[in-house]
Amino acid sequence: MKSRLSFMELDESQRQVLRSTQPFVEATLSDALDKFYARAAMTPETSRFFRDQAHMNRAKAAQEKHWARISAADFNHDYYASARRIGATHAHIGLEPRWYVGSYAILLHHLIAGVHRLNSPFRRPMRLFRGPSTEQATIALVKAALLDMEVSLSIYFEEAQAERDAAITSFENALNALAEGDLTNELSGLPKTFAALESSYNRTLTRIREIIGSVGEGTQRIRSGINEISQAAEDLSRRTQGNAASLEETTAAVTQMETRFRSTADAANHTVGRADQAIATVSQGRGIVDEAVQAMGRVSEAAKGTDSVIEGLDKIAFQTRVLAMNAAVEAGRAGEAGRGFAVVADLVSALAMRAEEEAGRAREQLTMTQAEIVTAVDAVQKVDGALANISGDVSQVHDLLGSMAADNAAQSTAISEISNAVGAMDRATQQNAAMVEQTSAAAQNLSSEVGELATLAAQFRTTGGGARSGSFRQLPSAAVAALTRPDL
Repeated sequence: MKSRLSFMELDESQRQVLRSTQPFVEATLSDALDKFYARAAMTPETSRFFRDQAHMNRAKAAQEKHWARISAADFNHDYYASARRIGATHAHIGLEPRWYVGSYAILLHHLIAGVHRLNSPFRRPMRLFRGPSTEQATIALVKAALLDMEVSLSIYFEEAQAERDAAITSFENALNALAEGDLTNELSGLPKTFAALESSYNRTLTRIREIIGSVGEGTQRIRSGINEISQAAEDLSRRTQGNAASLEETTAAVTQMETRFRSTADAANHTVGRADQAIATVSQGRGIVDEAVQAMGRVSEAAKGTDSVIEGLDKIAFQTRVLAMNAAVEAGRAGEAGRGFAVVADLVSALAMRAEEEAGRAREQLTMTQAEIVTAVDAVQKVDGALANISGDVSQVHDLLGSMAADNAAQSTAISEISNAVGAMDRATQQNAAMVEQTSAAAQNLSSEVGELATLAAQFRTTGGGARSGSFRQLPSAAVAALTRPDL
């Protein structure tokens, strides 16, 4: 109060002038308050603070008591407490400062006018007391009213500051809890001026809880799905690798089969060529056999001629032996002269006998030769039949080998196509295996990312359970400082 009085230059002399206006104040205050309350009753914004006329009368009595204290100029502790109580009452009921200041304007208007009227020089002979000059009285009343107004209104600012401090404290606590991941700490009990902000913050917090809850549930579902995908990918990778190994073995086996079929086809073709040569050889052999049969026929015919010759020789030998016998007879008749001729006749007879014997042996040999020729002809004919059968069999073998060669060639072509298809399947399987491995790795990476997201989401407390600790970045000081601005 001392600092206020000093700054306003409301010194003791002016306070004494203020005390000297008490008779004027008392004489005009009641009428001034009546006019003020009449004005307040006609104004909707102020009439709502009064229940009835009795309530207004009590307020008027309190005003008269308070202005009596003001006009006494006793600006002590009791006055300060009383002015602050009045200001606190007005602040609590929601009386805006403009209506409070307006009431002082009305009262000062009537009080200054009353002091001027009662202290007028024209009325001094009729007044019962002597007071200060109108100027001094006006200055003292205005300063006293402004002092009282400032003390009363200061409670408005203090209350507003207290409400602002309480709201800032609540917001700081809520934001600190939010920074620590606690989404359950809603604002409550804030002053009416912060009710809209409180509601907005709580709605935002509820929405964040819903989002974090959805994120947590979503990450669990995603993690479950990723685990299933990863497991399926691993199983598929193992099966694909097994299929790839089987395809590699199949490719090798098919390649071997293709090689063998090609070799078989080549061998069949070679065999067909040899069979053609064999058919040609058999044909040549049959021709030779035919020539041999013909030669045997000619030999047989020649043997028949030889038999005639031998028979002729045999006849000649017989005749020769007959002649030799005749000559021997004639030599015996000739006696000693025919002895030498007899010897010759004996030799000729012996020679004829030997010729007959040789002719007999030749006939026997010729007979045997003819029999052997017949046997040989039969054998050669049998050989010709066998060669004919062989030629037919070789022809059939030739046809079969030709069919086999064609089948082997077709099978070789089919095996080659199968080999190409299996090779393509093997390459595709290898690519699928690589893709499955990449998918599995991507699923594992995604699982790690989802795990980190789930860990972050789990650091928020969205229910009334135990708090979860987490390392969260504190809000910038500018965000907290913005809530402490005086215009909030």
